[in-house]
Amino acid sequence: MISTVSRGVPMRTTRGQVRSDSRSGCSPCACCCCGCCRCLNLSFLRTRIGLLKLVEMALGGICQSLLINYGIGYSASLGHAYSIFLTTACACLFSTGILLLCYLVSAPSVALIRQSIFETLFNGVAAVLYLGASAFLSFTVQSVLWPQYVVTPYFQVYPALTAAYCLGLVVGCVHGYDAFLAYRWYRHRQ
Repeated sequence: MISTVSRGVPMRTTRGQVRSDSRSGCSPCACCCCGCCRCLNLSFLRTRIGLLKLVEMALGGICQSLLINYGIGYSASLGHAYSIFLTTACACLFSTGILLLCYLVSAPSVALIRQSIFETLFNGVAAVLYLGASAFLSFTVQSVLWPQYVVTPYFQVYPALTAAYCLGLVVGCVHGYDAFLAYRWYRHRQ
């Protein structure tokens, strides 16, 4: 057994095991007004990139919720437009969530991931997918659901899916702006 001191914290090591006392690791803040845990990078949420990620998550979640709550019963009549938009919303929401989690858990990951080409490519592809899927869904909703909306009282599917593809256009533009910022960051770091 070897006893060492690292950053003022006594540590004991035994054949592949490292143990430290309770002062290391994640601990609650002394002041709970800014967050519950010092190991989270909550200040990231106040940056422009953090706000963009929150907007992408919120709008993507609303789009996905509208599609699932209102459109699933009409997915057969909407065809590929519905499934393409839902797949786009799910994939982009999942990937943005993973990126946001990485940025919140590890402050250095912001600089490391942003300076790679991944963030630029992901946001560029997400923008193209959202804009294309929204255009395809808008055409399908107008041609399939509009006639039912005109003749059926209280037909809520048409306004809900119209809101979904309109928000899809907005979130596509937000991803496009995020791709532009990521590309500028990437070019600046090269």
